[in-house]
Amino acid sequence: MASDHYKLIILGAGPAGLTAGLYAARARMDHLLIEKGAEGGQILLTDWIDNYPGFPEGLSGFDLAEKMAAHAKRFDLNSMFGNVLSMDLSGKPLRLELEDSNALTCDSLIICTGAHPRPLNIPGEKELTGKGVSYCATCDAPFYRNQHVAVIGGGNTAVQEASHLTKFADKVTLIHRRDELRATKILQEKAFANPKIEFIWDTTTTAVTGTEGVEGLELLNKNGDKSTLQVEGVFILVGVLPNNEMLPLELLKADSGGFIPTDLETRTAVEGVMAAGDIRSKEVRQVINAAGEGATAVLAAENYLVNLS
Repeated sequence: MASDHYKLIILGAGPAGLTAGLYAARARMDHLLIEKGAEGGQILLTDWIDNYPGFPEGLSGFDLAEKMAAHAKRFDLNSMFGNVLSMDLSGKPLRLELEDSNALTCDSLIICTGAHPRPLNIPGEKELTGKGVSYCATCDAPFYRNQHVAVIGGGNTAVQEASHLTKFADKVTLIHRRDELRATKILQEKAFANPKIEFIWDTTTTAVTGTEGVEGLELLNKNGDKSTLQVEGVFILVGVLPNNEMLPLELLKADSGGFIPTDLETRTAVEGVMAAGDIRSKEVRQVINAAGEGATAVLAAENYLVNLS
């Protein structure tokens, strides 16, 4: 089994990981960034980013990811594609086991593994995923030209994606379990002003119906009244779950949701290990604070490595 050692390994290439990679490469640290999929993380699923400083006209998630990656590579980012299956953080050096049976060791680690969409776990959801059930309007909206679709959720992503869907669908019904949205006010204003978006309040979705594809939704409102809604597609946007299957959660003292707590400098419960981006235990998950945490994590790693030597 081959083994290579680095002073710093960054796990994940979303906004946090790419920013960490930029800072590490620019500081000429002995580093490696590992990504198992495409560079950019969840921002690749975002149609339009309108609130990232320095881009007053806004830009697509794909474009921002591409620019972040190019910026890091300008300073000779050392990166590879690979899937980390497990890790041993109980001793020194830290050890990462890869899918190809190779192992990597490091003195410090920044965990930027991010998160993924949370499913509802209701009847019909799993069976019809890819057949009308989707978790990414940016990816699948063009399939629903001139159709009626539903969006489940009330946060920023749900409201933003509902607006995006109106570029293709004839009608978008947003279903929310509360009586008001959680999204920021400017996103709410745009959605309320859009004649293609209708709202169903105080209601949960209990099942997705259909055989070859989505035909409708079964709904239950807070008064106990049941109803059905005929739609050709449904976009489930109710939050995220951590990508933590490779992490030693007990050692990292993960919270009840499986996210990793850190101090203000992104240091975890394990010495020499930092966490940044959506994997962190926190309230706000935005591109800008993920990037800031990535930078902070590298500075914390640098400080740790200096003291280590």
